[in-house]
Amino acid sequence: MTKKVIASLVISLLISHAFIPPKTITCPRSLLMSSSLPFDPLSPSNSDECSEFLKQAGTPEMVGTRGSRASRYRGVPIGPPPDLPSLLLHNRIVYLGMPLVPAVTELIIAELLYLNYESATKPIFMYINTPGTTTADGRSVGFETEAFAIADCMKYVKPPVHTIAVGQAFGTGAMLLSQGQKGNRSALPNASIMLHQPRSQTRGQASDMAIKAREVIANRRVTCSMISQACGKAYDVVEKDSSRTFYMSPDEAVEYGLIDKVLAGKTKNVSAPKPKFLDSIGLS
Repeated sequence: MTKKVIASLVISLLISHAFIPPKTITCPRSLLMSSSLPFDPLSPSNSDECSEFLKQAGTPEMVGTRGSRASRYRGVPIGPPPDLPSLLLHNRIVYLGMPLVPAVTELIIAELLYLNYESATKPIFMYINTPGTTTADGRSVGFETEAFAIADCMKYVKPPVHTIAVGQAFGTGAMLLSQGQKGNRSALPNASIMLHQPRSQTRGQASDMAIKAREVIANRRVTCSMISQACGKAYDVVEKDSSRTFYMSPDEAVEYGLIDKVLAGKTKNVSAPKPKFLDSIGLS
């Protein structure tokens, strides 16, 4: 076995085990026992010789830290994937991409409060892609009060909140979309927006069901009131429209007053390079 082949096997095995001692490179006994090396690869005192051997073999050195997956490849740090929600939050972006259950509400409110503390003037961009408090098959998974808490927090914080619909904004998700700062409520071209009345799957005694029914009616009244105020429409109109499933395209949502504009991407006119062989056959 040549030096380059041995070095490649060493690096491959080290990477597969995801453990590289600090500032050292050791070689497995089972791999190198049959190899003739000018040093003992299992001795920690020979780490410099092992590193020099890998360099002479033309193999890049991997340097890591004990207990972590961070390493370097040709001077470039290699580690675990970045924490994308934190990166978005750093750029004042809040992404709502799940049904409104308590855990999601807690996270969204915490992000809004943090961004309010960080800066009271810079806008917050909230991307909404949620079916609201129901799943795609109409099953209720949360309470409308989850959406009310987020909407109240959007109004409470000082920075303006820009809302953007991505994918879907159904039910209370559409209500949250309308609660953004007027003039900065938008949707992407293929987003789907839908109004509907709250659903309940209460079971039990008749008296308990009656109490829950009154609560559902109260939540419906609050939802329609918030939408009517945001859209500039009469309450009765919104209540009638949301009494049954009412789908809207982004353009229809603009006409309805739910959003202010549709965000269309810029058209990129990129001409493909002409194949060089066309010149050689006279077809240019």
